[in-house]
Amino acid sequence: MSERWFFVVVLAVLGVGWGSTQSLGKMAVATGHQPFGLIFWQLAIGALVLGIVSAVRGKGLVFTREAFTFYIVIAVIGTILPNASFYAAVVHLPAGIMSILISTVPLLAFVMALTLGLDRFSVARLAGLLLGLLGVVLIANPGGGISLGWVMVAMIGPLFYAIEVNYVSRGGMAGMDALQAMFGVSVVGMVLAAPIALATGQWVDPLPLGRAEGALVLSSVVHALVYASYVWLASKAGSVFASQCSYLVTASGVFWAMLLLGERFSPLVWVALVVMLAGVALVQPRSKQPALA
Repeated sequence: MSERWFFVVVLAVLGVGWGSTQSLGKMAVATGHQPFGLIFWQLAIGALVLGIVSAVRGKGLVFTREAFTFYIVIAVIGTILPNASFYAAVVHLPAGIMSILISTVPLLAFVMALTLGLDRFSVARLAGLLLGLLGVVLIANPGGGISLGWVMVAMIGPLFYAIEVNYVSRGGMAGMDALQAMFGVSVVGMVLAAPIALATGQWVDPLPLGRAEGALVLSSVVHALVYASYVWLASKAGSVFASQCSYLVTASGVFWAMLLLGERFSPLVWVALVVMLAGVALVQPRSKQPALA
């Protein structure tokens, strides 16, 4: 197999693997587990996996003031807040809908980048933004049985991911590579999430390991491994090539929801999926840095 086709296979595996985490997340809340307890274990498992990867690479945590500022900011805006909105919304929305809505991240990031002067206006990218907005409207149409209120809650996650992308694009990663940064974010986020989970009565005991707890563990491991592989692919094949996995994440997320959860969708939802993917295709990423979302 040529190197080019090997990269294509890796890209496909990443997209399909990442897409499964939406359905696994819905399975994790099926027995009543609350957001901050789930977030703690997600970060703890992610920190363990990324710690092992970091040990193999010989690159551990960076202990500087700039690095700790980065860890804290990204842990809050890139993990704790968006994940809390995801776990709250996915109780009320199909996992497939959550997978479609996550594709709005580059659309929202583009608007913010324009506002901050980090990107330039173009008619094609404006058209992409409008297509993305149309996709959200199609999903939340009054006759579709999808709650507009919970769609708005679900959109909090993409909004914070977009803020995160622009924060990293503008300020960099405090001299770290992406894996070092995410390892530190996972550790700090875990420390921040633990007291919140305990104080709000949302602590989750993962044992005995039932279906919901198993889904949480599997989702956390998959996310950490896929993210590490994504960073590797971006370094080898370029960030623009690696970013194409976002299409596969959205599309496979819908099909994982159908396979694992038996979800079925109205024709308007399928139209929304096509429209939003077309919008993402028009709003291409300009940053050379891989996203941390």
